[in-house]
Amino acid sequence: MTAVEADGLTLRYGRAIALDDVSLRLRTGVTGLLGPNGAGKTTLLRIIATALSADGGTLRVFGHDPSTPPGRLAVRRLLGYLPQDPGFHPSFTAFEFVDYVAILKELTHRTARHTEVARVLSAVGLDDRRRSRIRTLSGGMRQRLALAAALVGDPDLVILDEPTVGLDPEQRLRFRELIADLGERKTVLLSTHQTEDVMSLCQEVVVLDRGRVRFEGTPAELAGLASGRVWTSAARQAGALASWRTGTGLHRHVGDPPPGAALVEPSIEDGYLTLVGTGTGTGTGTGTGTGTEASAVAGGAR
Repeated sequence: MTAVEADGLTLRYGRAIALDDVSLRLRTGVTGLLGPNGAGKTTLLRIIATALSADGGTLRVFGHDPSTPPGRLAVRRLLGYLPQDPGFHPSFTAFEFVDYVAILKELTHRTARHTEVARVLSAVGLDDRRRSRIRTLSGGMRQRLALAAALVGDPDLVILDEPTVGLDPEQRLRFRELIADLGERKTVLLSTHQTEDVMSLCQEVVVLDRGRVRFEGTPAELAGLASGRVWTSAARQAGALASWRTGTGLHRHVGDPPPGAALVEPSIEDGYLTLVGTGTGTGTGTGTGTGTEASAVAGGAR
């Protein structure tokens, strides 16, 4: 079953176009959402999460229409949402905060709810900090706490906006393990600037740029956009789209290689730079044209 069907979504902020005729389909598995700052990623996530309404287009989430109060409530009951800037009640303990979100998600049986809160805190590695006040937690711990709140109730659709911000390498690996397992049976939409997270986790990737979908396909297909356009040399070469010195001492270049260049296998990051940096291309896929938010979503249509 298709979890999310978006067709022609548009949204304007005054004269600025945040989303311009965005269409996509999400199914079981992990889909990565890439794009430069200001591309419209957070706006799209907020619309799918029912925290914002589009000006035009249609959206169905598990067959429900979130533009209607009954449809919006039905979507929120199936949703876990981690916004880009989650809000916290600093005097709450970690357990109290997730328990509060669980109540908003209509988990009314106290014993069962507390068991679920303990489960998600353990899943994100915060079991030993369950009694700690949020104001005493580090930034990475707060990010994991917000992830726990998004996962409470075992939602069918999980929307994560920059979830690995503030996580150290070990925590990021644990996050990948958790999300990969979740993607085996749920639909996950993950917005990130970490291309390694997309390569490690995602079966599908969508690139959004200037409010439009520029690419929709697999990570390998995105990397393939840079095929024949990545090379190395002993010195930096002018005219490359991007160029940097690697740990080996060689310079890696993305762009139009000179004759006889030493071509190398492109990465997903190379494909992304080729797509967004040149302003052309649709790829080999199906190329198509706050805490208050989290609480409102968890609490349903009030």
